[in-house]
Amino acid sequence: MPFQTEPAYTHGQAQRTAVLLCNLGTPDAPTPSALRRYLGQFLADPRVVEIPRLLWLPILHGIILRTRPAKSAAKYASIWRPEGSPLAYWTQQQATLLRGWLGEAGCNVLVRPAMRYGNPSIASQLDALKAEGATRILILPLYPQYSGTTTASVFDAVYAWAGRQRHVPELRFVNRYHDDPLYIEALARRIEAHWKEHGQPDRLVMSFHGVPERTLHLGDPYHCESHKTARLLAERLGLRKDRWQLTFQSRFGKAKWLEPATEPTLVALAQSGTRRVDVVCPGFTSDCLETLEEIAQEAREAFVHAGGKEFHYIPCLNDSPAWIGALSQIAQQHLAGWPVQPPDQATLERARDIALAGGAPR
Repeated sequence: MPFQTEPAYTHGQAQRTAVLLCNLGTPDAPTPSALRRYLGQFLADPRVVEIPRLLWLPILHGIILRTRPAKSAAKYASIWRPEGSPLAYWTQQQATLLRGWLGEAGCNVLVRPAMRYGNPSIASQLDALKAEGATRILILPLYPQYSGTTTASVFDAVYAWAGRQRHVPELRFVNRYHDDPLYIEALARRIEAHWKEHGQPDRLVMSFHGVPERTLHLGDPYHCESHKTARLLAERLGLRKDRWQLTFQSRFGKAKWLEPATEPTLVALAQSGTRRVDVVCPGFTSDCLETLEEIAQEAREAFVHAGGKEFHYIPCLNDSPAWIGALSQIAQQHLAGWPVQPPDQATLERARDIALAGGAPR
């Protein structure tokens, strides 16, 4: 297999440390053609759909990619921002702010956002970091809870990119931070700010993205880590057990997924006389289709239609200072031991002069 061409190198060039902030992905536009490209990449990932390829790919290309893109495009159009995709917007904001926070902490490192599916791709951003002189790269997924369907898939993309490199940078990976105290604190402050303005609900529902139940039995820790996040958050908020509930959303396909499911739970709460619910999505660090459309629109409608009186969606962490501060601390923990300040110009020039004196090409 041919390797990619290495970026141009000159002696005395600074070796940089970098952070690649990785999110799930988004289509480039809320159109059927853009959704077809995006879903084709997303649903073809064997980490996402664990059906044998010979069975799954004909279904994907023969049925799903012919029918689902138009429906999904309409959903995306309902939440699209003037700047584009909400997920892309918030991920870019987080990357920009993280670089600033790290800089204030004395870490002069490069930071770029990347998407596992869609643009900017993980490979393209790793190429860009390498071209900027990055020789040490921390891979930081925006998934607090580890799952083979998300976190491991990001790592797969990084490994695939590394397999095409002649000179592979040092790589580190953050697997999880579901119980990080600062992450829990950021979630709590987000909720408390909402309650300060709107009062407290009868029930707080913590909705996490679902995965097939079989992944739990096969050793994926996502279910357990989601429960731990929810428990720690409830404890931090001082909630009794009858004041909060964990659920799982976004079921796809016919297989049994983790339960209880979010929408049926909300319907049951409304039918049992619960007047107000607040829903927060702790596993999503950026608002996206699954929070803004599935929860803030569809779940709201289901709750009210079933007799509920008041539904509040509490936004994701997005660019909240407590969250960016937590993200900065998580990054710093995993950057420990790496140089986080480029050498000064005099040091670089001295290294260049020594190399040239030793016969290095100019």
